[in-house]
Amino acid sequence: MSEEVKKNNYSADSIQALEGMEHVRMRPSMYIGDTGVRGLHHLVYEVVDNSIDEALAGHCDTIFVTINEDNSITVEDNGRGIPVDMHKKEGVSALEVVMTKIGAGGKFDKDSYKVSGGLHGVGVSCVNALSDHLKATVYREGKVYEQEYERGKAQYPVKQVGTTDKRGTTVWFKPDGTIFQQTLEYSYDTLAARMRELAFLNKGITITLTDKREQDKDGKYIGETFHSKEGLKEFVKFLDGNRVPIIGHVISMENDKGEIPVEVALIYNDSYSENIFSYVNNINTHEGGTHLQGFRMGLTRTLKKYADASGLLDKLKFEISGDDFREGLTAIISVKVAEPQFEGQTKTKLGNREVVSPVSQAVAEMLENYLEENPNDAKIIVQKVILAAQARHAAKKAREMVQRKTVMGGGGLPGKLSDCSEQNPEKCEIFLVEGDSAGGTAKQGRDRNFQAILPLRGKILNVEKAMHHKVFENEEIRNIFTALGVTIGTAEDSKALNLEKLRYHKVVIMCDADIDGSHISTLILTFFFRFMKELIEEGHVYIATPPLYLVKKGNKKEYAWDEKMRDAINEKMGGGANIQRYKGLGEMNAEQLWETTLNPEHRTLRQVTIDSLAEADRVFSMLMGDEVPPRREFIEKNAIYANIDA
Repeated sequence: MSEEVKKNNYSADSIQALEGMEHVRMRPSMYIGDTGVRGLHHLVYEVVDNSIDEALAGHCDTIFVTINEDNSITVEDNGRGIPVDMHKKEGVSALEVVMTKIGAGGKFDKDSYKVSGGLHGVGVSCVNALSDHLKATVYREGKVYEQEYERGKAQYPVKQVGTTDKRGTTVWFKPDGTIFQQTLEYSYDTLAARMRELAFLNKGITITLTDKREQDKDGKYIGETFHSKEGLKEFVKFLDGNRVPIIGHVISMENDKGEIPVEVALIYNDSYSENIFSYVNNINTHEGGTHLQGFRMGLTRTLKKYADASGLLDKLKFEISGDDFREGLTAIISVKVAEPQFEGQTKTKLGNREVVSPVSQAVAEMLENYLEENPNDAKIIVQKVILAAQARHAAKKAREMVQRKTVMGGGGLPGKLSDCSEQNPEKCEIFLVEGDSAGGTAKQGRDRNFQAILPLRGKILNVEKAMHHKVFENEEIRNIFTALGVTIGTAEDSKALNLEKLRYHKVVIMCDADIDGSHISTLILTFFFRFMKELIEEGHVYIATPPLYLVKKGNKKEYAWDEKMRDAINEKMGGGANIQRYKGLGEMNAEQLWETTLNPEHRTLRQVTIDSLAEADRVFSMLMGDEVPPRREFIEKNAIYANIDA
């Protein structure tokens, strides 16, 4: 058969029937989201979730997570140990079934686990498939068993290797570099944020994270132990540690009597932002869902009823909206659902309708009791709501002014914007550049076909400490809104960002590589996080990385992005090279800026992602709030990296 006939011969033989582990390796993003940094870390979460499931069932209270010297991971728990006896249907050990069959595991057996977390049941077998090597060790009924796997395939049957007086499971794995080509390096801070979150969500559990790649001055490995006695109550205190509370206590409740256990904690602070974090079976549902709907219904209805009865709303000339009750609110809702149904773009929106009522009733009962027992706090909350309503009306007018100035409104683009000629937003990128000087250089160096430049004058408003109408009245912020073509406010959600008219799919923050530049970048990121979160979540925001040094010797020249790179280039050139330190973008000429920072073929852009909404909220409130000591401590710890990621 000729090659041409073969190409056109679409038959049954053309259909690839990939089973289980092979399919995971062929389409890893279907199972873990992506094969970048986020997917790499998700492998750890999947293994830890198995241990958490044991804890939820009452059989485990201690988990050890270790980042080893070679970036492999070890997760150990003191649960019952994965069963090792023969699986009747599969004809191999139950351990091998759990490790090599997609959808296998105790969490599908209602007698084993009432509820469970994890990525909708793909679990540890998915981790196994995407690991170069994995070893499972089980301590059960006085014996030690083990089995090793390579890229998901068992290397030998489960065997007994000793006796023991402990119980539990240890999983060691090394991710496969052919799958995770972007990086194999784990971030301690990212893992620590998730382990801390799990400890808050599952009070009483102790999770210890150890990083064997780094030692402190005493020669001890870097590490931390996470344990929470008060659960969500402590979580709220942790998140709001850099804000000023306006009421005396965290309002909290726990109801595990019904079919759907509900846990809620909340507090009001003097900020102007709403920070609500929702979880289902320990999964962060950042798109919300029916449990969040129930929370909002219970909160709004109860506070509205109290405010009406108090008479404090009598002089208000307009209706209070649901948004007004949530300004300055930090809240966490955690529910446990036996069979969660997830919706939304990233499968993190809860769809179970039966969840609305239990959450709404639990929140209403909790608030009614608190308001009755704490009349002073109740009055403070209602006064905060009234101020929020007044500010909302002012912000609406300011926002309408911004929207009138957008392109579709006919008001034209900002005068400082140097637009590109390409009309397809997917091909367009805009650089938000610090200062007119650097902006001028960027305009000369850019590719006018697809690159737009918007110079920003000085430092934009710190939105963390500003009322909403002040944000929309700020000229630099108005220019960003107008240039991007986006608007805030939909029929469903007055705070939602409408990205339909987004004019550029790459929004690049380009500032000097110094302290001032880092501050301006952080101010812009804070603005995006508080007012344009969807822009970050959909992957449109980037940070440019201009070089710090130009190393020249004779006819040779190379750019360096840090001191280590600078010294290596100098050594490669034989030493004695002329080194120029760039103090700012304005010191580069247009050609240099193009070849180092603007040219897609040579530049490095860092995409801004949000691994944990709760942790990002805490970091921004700490960096841009009023409390100085935690900010100083954070900067001292992270300054050497010059990299503040959301």
